[in-house]
Amino acid sequence: MIFKVYFQETKQQVPVRERTKVLYVEANSEQEVRKKLEGSDYNIEYVQFLNDTHLEYEKQSENFKIMEI
Repeated sequence: MIFKVYFQETKQQVPVRERTKVLYVEANSEQEVRKKLEGSDYNIEYVQFLNDTHLEYEKQSENFKIMEI
């Protein structure tokens, strides 16, 4: 399964929509995604599961790349 993670680059940053970044992670659950990223300095705002239709839409983006952790 692929998850889309919305985050700020550091835990000290207050979440502001204009500075929110995204990355894509392959995992079996939202908890696994969070566990994979817990060593990073990311301030995770939201983890979203991508169903097949949404995933196909995201793949059309030039920024789509699944993060290898």
